[in-house]
Amino acid sequence: MDAAIIIGLIVAIVIVTGITAARAIRADRATPRGLEPGEGDHIIDVNYSSGLGGHQSQIRVPRDPQEYAKTFVPNKKAQKDKPKDKS
Repeated sequence: MDAAIIIGLIVAIVIVTGITAARAIRADRATPRGLEPGEGDHIIDVNYSSGLGGHQSQIRVPRDPQEYAKTFVPNKKAQKDKPKDKS
């Protein structure tokens, strides 16, 4: 009799977990992700505190997708200064 109760509880937990996960997935799909492109920058505040000291700064991220992509492309001067592989 005790085994039947345990199995029933396990099945109930699995069903409730599955229903909760399905609802969360549906709700997440309804929420748009990311930010709209535009002009200017997004400003992200970065704060770090270790208890004895800390650090505070801001990061600027371009709103324009093309400008954002350019930040990942090395400039030509950096490519010229790079040592060539001798292998």
